[in-house]
Amino acid sequence: MDAITSLPDVVALTKALIACESVTPAGPAVFDVLEAALLPLGFSVDRFLAGEAPDGPVENLLAVRDRGGPHFAFAGHLDVVPPGAGWASDPFTPEVRGALLYGRGAVDMKGAIAAFVVAAARAPSTGTLSLLITGDEEGPATFGTVAIIERMAARGLQPDLCLIGEPTSVHRLGDMIKIGRRGSVNIWIEVPGKQGHVAYPHLADNPITRLVAILAEIDAITLDDGSEWFQPSNIEVTDLGVGNPATNVIPALATARLSIRFNDRHRGSDLTAMITAIVKRHAPDGRVTARISGEAFLTPPGTLSTLIGAAIERRTGRHPELSTTGGTSDARFLSQLCPVVEFGLVNATMHKLDEAVAVDDLILLADIYEDILVAALQPAIR
Repeated sequence: MDAITSLPDVVALTKALIACESVTPAGPAVFDVLEAALLPLGFSVDRFLAGEAPDGPVENLLAVRDRGGPHFAFAGHLDVVPPGAGWASDPFTPEVRGALLYGRGAVDMKGAIAAFVVAAARAPSTGTLSLLITGDEEGPATFGTVAIIERMAARGLQPDLCLIGEPTSVHRLGDMIKIGRRGSVNIWIEVPGKQGHVAYPHLADNPITRLVAILAEIDAITLDDGSEWFQPSNIEVTDLGVGNPATNVIPALATARLSIRFNDRHRGSDLTAMITAIVKRHAPDGRVTARISGEAFLTPPGTLSTLIGAAIERRTGRHPELSTTGGTSDARFLSQLCPVVEFGLVNATMHKLDEAVAVDDLILLADIYEDILVAALQPAIR
């Protein structure tokens, strides 16, 4: 593991973070590395566990350097998805080959966290900086950023602006930033029937027939054609189940699971009610269970997106696209506090085998983050 000094090097710090195996939920070792990098920079570091099984406990970190003035927050996660088999090298042994640094978490999102730490080391002496880092963004996210927000509220900490270092760039660093995300709800449908012999259907009630009718009605729905900043909402069937091993038996239960990604024209509760009504029409005894992962949100173009876009353009010459595409992120929670924008590394290899980041992109991202802080920590930014 590369040693970390009081003036961190972005590549060395990224390597040190990658070297900690932190499959979600992240363990303490990776937080030790981050804390060691932050303490010499004047941050007070608050590490705490939140929640109980099955979704907890989760380790989180809230680091603050309070110098008055505007409060700029950076949010991210140190947990990673499982690496999977077939890597060209050990996924938790960081390795530079050619122009790329390989390792699980290189782009999602240990590299961005390292870049922000380096930027913070160079940042102006005015203003307040905070890092909101969870160990459970890739998992259930029940006791991660939500718990950090509660911790901040208890301490009276209120950021003015928040940047999340998710890998938003598509082809080149800085070509896209995220100003919003669609909402997400997963729905489980259970249709009970009455088991019986297939030769005597009048003595049974086939739940598959009812479920097929339910799914056909759902499939015919067009939720919307999109909105000003969002793509159309969509409903996808993600699982079907009967579990009937016999060829001559009508089963007693049929199940399905839906995933709905929805824009700012909808609320998760309204979509759940719509699906429930469809199920009840075809199967009055049907059961519907929903889990809303997050509502759609939007940070309209304004101070934060302009500030980030200007920093990107200054360093790269690129004018970033403002987008709301992709899956959910912890911005769905942080958007309740203040304006939130996501900007980070190129996402082409995130969650894939041989995840890698361009070394030059790590260095450039730290430079861009530094420019963002220079602008954001000015007294007039509040």
